[in-house]
Amino acid sequence: MASSCSSFIICLTLLVLVFGTANATLYTNFYSHSCPKLFDTVKCEVESAISKETRMGASLLRLFFHDCFVNGCDGSILLDDTSSFTGEKNAGPNKNSARGFEVIDKIKSAVEKMCPGVVSCADILAIAARDSVHILGGPTWNVKLGRRDSRTASQSAANNGIPRPTSNLNQLISRFNSLGLSSKDLVALSGGHTIGQARCTTFRARIYNESNIDSSFAHTRQSTCPRNSGSGDNNLAPLDLATPTFFDNHYFKNLIQKKGLLHSDQQLFNGGSTDSTVRTYSTNPASFFDDFSAAMIKMGDISPLTGSTGEIRKNCRRAN
Repeated sequence: MASSCSSFIICLTLLVLVFGTANATLYTNFYSHSCPKLFDTVKCEVESAISKETRMGASLLRLFFHDCFVNGCDGSILLDDTSSFTGEKNAGPNKNSARGFEVIDKIKSAVEKMCPGVVSCADILAIAARDSVHILGGPTWNVKLGRRDSRTASQSAANNGIPRPTSNLNQLISRFNSLGLSSKDLVALSGGHTIGQARCTTFRARIYNESNIDSSFAHTRQSTCPRNSGSGDNNLAPLDLATPTFFDNHYFKNLIQKKGLLHSDQQLFNGGSTDSTVRTYSTNPASFFDDFSAAMIKMGDISPLTGSTGEIRKNCRRAN
């Protein structure tokens, strides 16, 4: 009896060492046998999409952020509204700005042809985000997989869960902490704003009303973002003026120069607790890349559906 008990404890210890104690069913080779060509298939489709429109890389990365920050990384942001629920696509942070859904559809279609009913939309989104960053010059990392898809979505959860561009530093830190992400993770993940664009309506107040902004930078942005609300609301500006389509550390150099486009961006370098991390990343791109990769893996661990919970959607836009 003692020998049997000891063997059980040894096996249990080995399982913990192999899979970790948190999110034990997420691991990098989850589909190595059930869908061995998954990574190549996703990367091919992401490369094709970015070659047609460079901005798409930032859009796919943003989709993953907005998915994970609302009830975990469960692909809920991909669901269209139904008669039984109002989804996340038209929530304030996503309406007229979340994009890339057609690319995810195309990836899912290609994956389903190879491995029908095997790979979740949530995992496809996680891989597409990683590939987007790497294709645009950023780091790569081993994506943990095994998520399942939600059967529902919540517009109210999206409105409340996704940090707003008007957030102050304390609000940002508090929201990230609530999801198990540190203030260093906050700064590193915000570095994703080294690619992509923002709408005038999200930065209008900053370029006209705030003082901690470079005057020439504000003037440049004002040229395409009128002061009055309702005029030019959807006009776009790059989040990183220096290298808007290349994933690097210029975002942090911009913050030091008071050229953060969003109020929430500049909050990271405004005399607060995150100033030192911004300074480090501005001069040490390798440190930024390492911490960004680690933070992306950590964010991907937020409340996944695993085991028998959720489902593997056949179509990312609707539950089975």
